[in-house]
Amino acid sequence: MNTGDTPSAASVMLVEDDAVVRKACEQALSLSSMHVRAFASAEAALEELHQVQPSVVVTDVRLPGIDGLKFLEELRGRNGELPIIVVTGHGDVSMAVEAMRHGAYDFIEKPFSSERLVDTVKRGHERYALMAENRRLRERLPSSEKSSLIGQSSAIVQVRRLIRALAPTDVDILIVGETGAGKEVVAKEIHEESRRTGHFVALNCGALPESVIESEIFGHEAGSFTGAHKRRIGKIEHANGGTLFLDEIESMTPAMQTRLLRVLQEREIQRLGSNESIPVNCRVIAAAKGDLKALSDQGQFRSDLYYRLNVASIEIAPLRERLDDIPLLATHFIQCAAQRYRVEPPDLTVETLVRWQQHNWPGNIRELKNAAERFCLGIGDGIAQAKAAGYSLAARLDVMERSMISEALRNTQGNVGRAADLLQVPRKTLYDKLHRHALVAADFSAEPGKTAER
Repeated sequence: MNTGDTPSAASVMLVEDDAVVRKACEQALSLSSMHVRAFASAEAALEELHQVQPSVVVTDVRLPGIDGLKFLEELRGRNGELPIIVVTGHGDVSMAVEAMRHGAYDFIEKPFSSERLVDTVKRGHERYALMAENRRLRERLPSSEKSSLIGQSSAIVQVRRLIRALAPTDVDILIVGETGAGKEVVAKEIHEESRRTGHFVALNCGALPESVIESEIFGHEAGSFTGAHKRRIGKIEHANGGTLFLDEIESMTPAMQTRLLRVLQEREIQRLGSNESIPVNCRVIAAAKGDLKALSDQGQFRSDLYYRLNVASIEIAPLRERLDDIPLLATHFIQCAAQRYRVEPPDLTVETLVRWQQHNWPGNIRELKNAAERFCLGIGDGIAQAKAAGYSLAARLDVMERSMISEALRNTQGNVGRAADLLQVPRKTLYDKLHRHALVAADFSAEPGKTAER
């Protein structure tokens, strides 16, 4: 049985030997925009199973020939994730209990309303779609924590485009983003995609006391100050042939800003206590969590250094502005945590995903990673409880709809017409949903700047 991509609408296999009940169930599900294949026996259903590829199975427990429980076991053996809903006779509690023990997703007791049937099937399909999405995310993720930039939102797509354009050049780059947004990850990606063979050297300018930062960046000669017992190679010199990443550059002192500007202009340094100039060939990537232009206008940052660094810049949007990235990032962090702590990675539930996508994430990616690790360890995620409305069916379906539309656009490189065909919705409906979810089809195009076909 194919356990791959799950369609946006439920694909239901219905097995019921009573022709009247079978017809009524088929009509109720079809009227709810579900694709239904109905069978009078388990044998007939099994023969067509490879062609039907259902996302939900509804089966009566008492069937001629192979009964519902044996049919259930057969289906579970072929696809353990498939939600199977069993239909039992009135008062047949023991059968329902036995079915649940064998792995049934849920049961419905006769007589039942059309609404009860449709609601149960929708919940089963929703669960199966989420499990399929989790599986796709895992398959697309590298197992190593030293992964490249992860994300699928339009903001991250644009960052990747800039990286591809700028990495092969030698231009110095300014990266702007909030704390925890992934500035160092972007800097490493630029270094990896460049032609440079030297080291990637990172220095947080805000983490070092003023008394040692000059020595850390430029190095020193033995005896140049008290405690300097031997020569030390500074970060810039160590990055020769490679990339120097200066994080929180806005915290750099005015004196250090002056010296850094000279390095960028002359491409040479002098160690503390030495008059010898040493040529260096390193790319400088600076990162700031604040608005350097505003600081420059206020006289708190050298304007000439700002303009020297801002020849090329990359802005990283905060996580709260790229909710599409949360499932992929969360799955990656859960996978990494499971490997590190040697536990089985739990599946992301709809409730957890909705709650995470409603959280503001002031700590950005760093906070999400911490939440994912706690979730993996089963000790809670540390995220405040979402509002009750966040758990409504409408809210959960909204999350799933946005994810599935994004997936369809990625699979068609932003072609709205083909995406509408994949999702089996009218093109006008899809355009309305794109507007409601603030999705831009052109952002999913394989070629930067190319307008998606309609």
